[in-house]
Amino acid sequence: MGATQKKAVVLSSGGIDSTTAMAIARAEGFAVYSLSFRYGQRHVMELDFAHRVSNALEAKEHLIVDIDLAKIGGSALTGLFEVPKGRDIKEMGREIPMTYVPGRNTIFLSYAMAWAEVVGAADIFIGVNAIDYSGYPDCRPEFIEAFEKMANLATKAGVEGKIRFRINAPLVCMTKAEIIRKGVELGVDYGMTLSCYDPSQEGKACGHCDSCILRRKGFQEAGVLDPTSYL
Repeated sequence: MGATQKKAVVLSSGGIDSTTAMAIARAEGFAVYSLSFRYGQRHVMELDFAHRVSNALEAKEHLIVDIDLAKIGGSALTGLFEVPKGRDIKEMGREIPMTYVPGRNTIFLSYAMAWAEVVGAADIFIGVNAIDYSGYPDCRPEFIEAFEKMANLATKAGVEGKIRFRINAPLVCMTKAEIIRKGVELGVDYGMTLSCYDPSQEGKACGHCDSCILRRKGFQEAGVLDPTSYL
């Protein structure tokens, strides 16, 4: 496609969902612009995994933006709270956990919107999921629809009709097992991803946080060997 290839900004955390979303964007013919954040999270090694994924999926560029949500706090991922561990699936669905980061997806999508406008990308991909997830309000279809409407009202390109922004959330109604099967179908090596909220300094997953539990469950239900290195 060369210079005429359509472009997409893809939010990347180096985890299963964002990696699968990037693989889908690539399979749909997009030139991928990978966007990650150093936002004051407990561990920044996820950025190494995101960079690895971006290289493997041949992103045109991998941009890392620095913001400091730790100053705001309110989350076990950015503050002094302990990461919840050992919870069962039913317990995860009862309330929004302390791993919720206030405003995170809204802020991330806003940066993605800005970069998309600059590079001329009409499409933004985000790997949010509203089924096998920890109950985050900014992972729901209603949120994605509202942000898309806002993006087209809030940008010069949108107002002038030069770009009609689309927020693509291809995984939003898929189970974790379905997501993994889709990624395998697209040739994704999940051994290059990290999902854990509280990994060791060597990058080994704790195996007990909500994200690790959902990851293990997904691989088991998908009938796919889990390549994760657990403590």
